[in-house]
Amino acid sequence: MPDFIWHAATAGGQVEQGRLSAANAALALKQLRAQGLTPLHLADASAAAAGAADPGPMPGGFAQPRQRQSKGPVRAADILALTSELAIMLRAGLALDNALRVLIDMSHKPSVTALVQALLDAVKGGTPLSRALAAHGPLFGDFYINMVRSGEASGQMSAVLDRLVEHMERQRALRDSVISATIYPAILLAVALLSLVAMLGFVVPQFEKLFTDMGDALPLPTRLVMGLGQAFTDYGWAMGLAGAGAGLLLRHWLRSPAGRHWWQKRVLRLPLVGPLALKYQLTLFARSLGTLLGHGVPMLTALHIATDTVGNAVLQQALARVGPIVKEGGKVVQAVSATGIFAPLAINLIRVGEETGRIGPMMLELANVLNREVETGIRRLLTLLEPVLILLLGLLVAAIIVSILLGILSINDLAV
Repeated sequence: MPDFIWHAATAGGQVEQGRLSAANAALALKQLRAQGLTPLHLADASAAAAGAADPGPMPGGFAQPRQRQSKGPVRAADILALTSELAIMLRAGLALDNALRVLIDMSHKPSVTALVQALLDAVKGGTPLSRALAAHGPLFGDFYINMVRSGEASGQMSAVLDRLVEHMERQRALRDSVISATIYPAILLAVALLSLVAMLGFVVPQFEKLFTDMGDALPLPTRLVMGLGQAFTDYGWAMGLAGAGAGLLLRHWLRSPAGRHWWQKRVLRLPLVGPLALKYQLTLFARSLGTLLGHGVPMLTALHIATDTVGNAVLQQALARVGPIVKEGGKVVQAVSATGIFAPLAINLIRVGEETGRIGPMMLELANVLNREVETGIRRLLTLLEPVLILLLGLLVAAIIVSILLGILSINDLAV
């Protein structure tokens, strides 16, 4: 019978550890819970003794302590892990202050430890958790804080935290899928640029002596390529510096409000990419609004928070008009129709949700529909983009090679 090493929290919020024997991990968890403990980490003793890597989540979905000290500021992944661990402990029956103490003991990142300690100090002083989180607004955001506030009002904090974890995981999965989709095209583009640099900087100059005495007798394509190669050899460093400087200036301008607004507006107008960007942003809006409404957040507050989750300033301006129309007594479906950015399917789903009093679930359904369309659109775009980039790379290399071959053939013609 295998041995397991465990870490668990007591009802008083203390973290204990030990060793037990059980037929499998599920039975080991059952033993711990029978003793009134909340499992936090479970690992096979033989694997731990051998120095094995982190075995990953064990049955039961509980959190695992981090194995190495981490540095740096608190990131979104830390907030997600923190929320997941807190939800597990509250669901297991631990009091909020005890759960926060356990989180402090489990943390191996100084910035996270300091954050949880500040939350614990505020809660021990009688401050509600939502107000304690509001003191760290940039880290958690209005969406998170209002969800926690709704959990305090309804007395279902663990359920609300579970929903928050689900929401953040869906948002991260969608964002990661978009980022992952751009990696391969970026690699192809980098390969194309490096190939062009190698050809112009190293291959073309090798033929310079061969073509030096021919002058205007060389074909025009050959003269152009040789001129580019000569310029690259003589002024390549200057071109590199100029390109880097232009890139830095462009990056700085795009980060400014005017530059960001210009770029985000142009992105929405791009063929193929524009509709995908619109659906991606509307997915963020619909999922945030549906989640907030599903936990009792008032409509106007939910609309304001959901609008802030949208990253495109142009779409934010359009969605910001929804709240005032609803505040004046208009229907939500009329307000979203007036923005001109929602497709007929989205408008019909919102109309059905409003008429049946289930607008929150309908917004979540809309988010799922848009999410599937974004993923499908990304796959189709990649299917088109990959061969186009490969073709362009091939054409660039082929053009240089053909121009050199034309020069060689012209030498043979003169010799005849």
